[in-house]
Formats: sequence, C-alpha cells, structure tokens
Amino acid sequence: MKLPSNEVKKMLNQRGFLDLEVPKGIDLIGEIKRLKREKKAVLLAHYYQDAEIQELADYLGDSLYLAQAAEKVEADMIVFAGVHFMAETAKIINPTKKVILPDLNAGCSLADSCPPEEFKKFIDQYPGAHVVTYINCSAEVKALSTIVCTSSNAVRVIDSIPEEDTIIFAPDKNLGRYLIKETGRDMILWDGSCIVHEAFSFERIVTLAKEHPKAKFIAHPESESQVLEIADYIGSTSGLLNYVQKNTAETFIVATEAGILHEMKKRCPEKIFIPAPVEDETCACSECAFMKLNTLEKLYLCLEYENPEVVLSDSLIEKAKKPITRMLKLG
Repeated sequence: MKLPSNEVKKMLNQRGFLDLEVPKGIDLIGEIKRLKREKKAVLLAHYYQDAEIQELADYLGDSLYLAQAAEKVEADMIVFAGVHFMAETAKIINPTKKVILPDLNAGCSLADSCPPEEFKKFIDQYPGAHVVTYINCSAEVKALSTIVCTSSNAVRVIDSIPEEDTIIFAPDKNLGRYLIKETGRDMILWDGSCIVHEAFSFERIVTLAKEHPKAKFIAHPESESQVLEIADYIGSTSGLLNYVQKNTAETFIVATEAGILHEMKKRCPEKIFIPAPVEDETCACSECAFMKLNTLEKLYLCLEYENPEVVLSDSLIEKAKKPITRMLKLG
C-alpha cells in the first residue's frame, strides 16, 4: 500500500480516512496484532466498543480504569478505541506518547453539551466554587476544572471537598442529581446529558420487568431519575459488571450502552442479560453511534498510517492534567 503524502496525512488527521481502502482479502485481526507488535503500540478499548475490538484490547475497561492504564503504559504508541475525550485524556496523562484514534469523528453527545466558552461564563458566576467535571468532557473543559471524576469514583471525589464549600458539577445533570442524593451535597448543575442514557423508556422497562419478575434491573447513573428510582442497583460500568457476577439472580435487565453485554456474557455465560428498551420501538437497545464509528477496518488503517493523531497544545495539557492528577491520586 502506498503511503500517503504529507498533505494527505494532514487531511487524514483532520477528517479521518477519507476514501482509503483496506486491501481485499486481508486478515484484519492478524494484521492489527502484527502492527501492534511491530509498532510497539498498546490498544486501550472501552466496554462500549464492538465485541471484535474488545477482544483485541490490551486494556479493556471503563473510563476510570482506562485513565489509570494510560498513566502506566510504557508502549511508544497508544491506540484508543473509544471516543475523542478518552483519547484526549490519554494524551494529557502521557503527553510524550503518540495517541491515535481510529475515527476522529467518534465524539460524545455529553461532551458536546458543554461548550468550553459557555461553561467558562457559567462558572464565572460562582467565584470560589470547586468545579467537578465528569471525565466525559473536552480537554478545554477539564482545564477549567478543580478536579475530574468518573462514575466509579464520583462519590469519593465529592466527599473529598469540604462540606461548607460550593460545588459546580458538569456536564451530566442526571449523574449530578444522583450524586446530590448519594452525598447530600447541594451542587450547582450544568444542564448536559448523554443521549444514549436518556434514550431508555421508563414505561417499556416497567413492562419488561413484569415479563421477567425475577430479573434484576440495573442502571448506569447517567440515566434519568425516574429510571434510577426503579433500579435494583445503580453503578458505573465496572460496578454493573461486578454486580452481575456477585448477585445470585439469573436474569438482568441492563440500562447502559449495549456494548457492555459482551463482557457480561463472557464473565457470566450461565446468566441472561437483556438490554433495557428505549423510547424508539424499532430499536432493541441503546447504542452509542459515536462509539460504534470505530471499526476493525479503521483500527487497521489507524495503526498502518499512525493517524488520526490526537494533538493538544502544551499549555492545554498542563492545565487539564492537574484536575486529572487530583482524581487519580484519590483512586
């Protein structure tokens, strides 16, 4: 395959892989493994990726685990099969390493709901407040933060802040409401949300639960309040995984991105996992279209050309790294 010119490489980094084609008849999985080995690259993948990508990962996990993994990676190159803010986080934590993403268009509806310029105006209204941001936000928003959190450690992060201090929480209002209930703190919430976790239908979940009376209904805290109120368990992606392994129930209705079902079935092959229904009756589950932009073909091209690359300025990395480091110190 002819390598692209510098101009094409620039376009690749800005717009993805354009019209480049994968050679016909290629063993994609074999070639991806070869390229990882030859280029000394490590693949970090989120549980919401397609199963075939999950199976190729060197590190597979939720946002907290992948941030911790990115901090420890010794490989020359990090390939991040997830969405853009995750790859940015890896770059912030490991600024000297090359970080590439199979598709630059793999964004995040939650991150997009919090534009940095508007968020800056919002927090300026509350001088002296601690700004706690969910990791699902842009590098620019992280740079405006006091500390970052994930759904796995959010309660611990909130509890680390003195009770008398004011807290702004962004960008997910649903997670924020859940944390207010869990911690008893009166926080100021940014009005953002995730389209994947807001897609669940309360009425259809209730109907499904009646059809499976012995099933446990479990949900991610980014879901809307009425959905969380009927959940048997609320937890982060890793929390949901741990719950289904430890609980004695045989059937679970799962309200989070459907990619997690692959790992649940691997860990508990004897159990039944039913994706929670969404408002759109033509869909069987809630999937993140951004996560699913990453494919085996794009992963191969990404490794072959080492593009698209996540590039951040030194000043942005310096500002955004401080709140992430504070989070990682808390665990």
